Amino acid sequence: MHAVSQHAASLVLEAIYLKAKSLQKLGRLSEAAHECKSVLDAVERIFYQGIPDAQVESKLQETVSQAVELLPELWKQAGCYHEAISAYRRALLSQWNVDNDCCTRIQKGFALFLLYGGVEAGPPSLAVQIDSSYVPKNNLEEAILLLMILMRKFILGKTQWDPSVMEHLTFALSLCCQTPVLAKQLEEIMPGVYPRVDRWNSLALCYSGAGQDKVALNLLRKSLHKHERPDDLTALLLAAKICSEDSNLAAEGVEYARRTINNAQGIDEHIKGVGLRMLGLCLGKQAKVSSSDFERSRLESEALKSLDEAIALDHNNTDLIFELGIQRAEHRNLDAALQYAKKFLDETGGSILKGWRLLALVFSAQQRLTDAEVVTDAALDETTKWEQGPLLRVKAKLKVSQSLLTDAIETYRYLLALVQAQRKSYGPLRKFTQVEDDKVNEFEVWHGLANLYSSISHWKDVEICLGKAKELKQYSVEALHTEGIMWEGCGQIEEASAAYINGLLLEPCYVPCKVLIGALMSKMGPMALPVGRSLLSDALRIDPTNHMAWYYLGMVYRDDGRIADAADCFQAASMLEESNPIESFGSIL
Repeated sequence: MHAVSQHAASLVLEAIYLKAKSLQKLGRLSEAAHECKSVLDAVERIFYQGIPDAQVESKLQETVSQAVELLPELWKQAGCYHEAISAYRRALLSQWNVDNDCCTRIQKGFALFLLYGGVEAGPPSLAVQIDSSYVPKNNLEEAILLLMILMRKFILGKTQWDPSVMEHLTFALSLCCQTPVLAKQLEEIMPGVYPRVDRWNSLALCYSGAGQDKVALNLLRKSLHKHERPDDLTALLLAAKICSEDSNLAAEGVEYARRTINNAQGIDEHIKGVGLRMLGLCLGKQAKVSSSDFERSRLESEALKSLDEAIALDHNNTDLIFELGIQRAEHRNLDAALQYAKKFLDETGGSILKGWRLLALVFSAQQRLTDAEVVTDAALDETTKWEQGPLLRVKAKLKVSQSLLTDAIETYRYLLALVQAQRKSYGPLRKFTQVEDDKVNEFEVWHGLANLYSSISHWKDVEICLGKAKELKQYSVEALHTEGIMWEGCGQIEEASAAYINGLLLEPCYVPCKVLIGALMSKMGPMALPVGRSLLSDALRIDPTNHMAWYYLGMVYRDDGRIADAADCFQAASMLEESNPIESFGSIL
């Protein structure tokens, strides 16, 4: 365009733009949007190949930039949301020669609209898609893409840092459980933009969400150093939570939890209950690795006391109610566990699967197998088919306990059918060993079938099922334990011992393997009795409620001539067997 015609066009377009602004002030939003759109339509007709970087009058460029930014806002204010989406995409995909700051504002506005607008945008039209380019499938993906583009601009110094963009990206990536991606974004931010302690804490949350607890804990240790922020309550609670899931870190977690309780004062006093809960969980874990019975008893007592204090401060905390139910059940206080399980179901309206499982396991420990089956059937009616895996496994084990083996096998067949349906639903690239606990886990189905056939000495079927399980999870202590039982049942003691030992090499504290190795050693004559006794005593140190360990320890004492000790062990085994659930209570966690 010539300079004279550019100037004339600039005046006309500016007048139309000002008219659109005036109509906006008058509340005539739809008319304003149409006027603003006419400005952009005219510019596209004039510069049909896009506005060039040079040779454009500054006033004309300013008008175009303002109109490009205003149009989607006008459509939003008018309630025409699909037109707003089209305007945003037009603004970002056409060559308007807008500056970085203007483009940044448009990208941010569109991302926020996609995240919070409540309108499904749908993917961009095929006309604007480039071969082999990534095309967002929904609002969330498109919003994340825009926010990540903005983050790249900030990192490259093309526009000013806006902390709210990071906040929105955190929200968006958290919605789709992509915390590792969020961690990468945080790591790419230049030093000095974020306070380093805030960055460490945010990264710890990301890595914890991604299951990388060791990395998260190392970051929190730096954050909580005495020269940084040793009393940061959020960091202390997260560190205590991570430690509460690992017996070897539990003592460290106790320290974090106590610091939380001591610092939960004033406006933060409500956090004291959470600190007490973490303290109870850490003490409970610490008790499991205690070297003496006295120390274990003391820690267990302190753990229950902390959880009771926590529930006194927060009566309706469902997590606390559930954890108290588990604690009571593991200590075989089944009446109290039953009350907590029922209370948890009442508080959650039966919407959370683990509550049903706890109630069914408590009933099974009370030998109320019919009630346990009724609860399991009720839970199956309340859950979707993809969430039924753990419940169906419980149902199959209940059938085995009642010697209804045909029904148990039928239940496992149904589980395998669900696995096939799940594979078709998720596609061929889905790895089923990585499916969450509340989904149908194919490894656990085959392993459960192997255990079922093992209970009736169908060793060929056991071998087939274990083969299927090992294809899904090559190194599994549970599978090695069942393999050892199979070899022992076939009379091949060396192979059985090798399987049990391999299991302990994988997981040194796996009690079932310790028990069966101890049992094998106790059968090898007087010289091996001390070794068997040592293994069985260590198994009971880890799990004092294992009735098989007590039984075999009684056998060792009997063979050693210690009849009174043997009688005590047999009595303990009998009492524990009467209150033994069909699955360990810890399997729910």
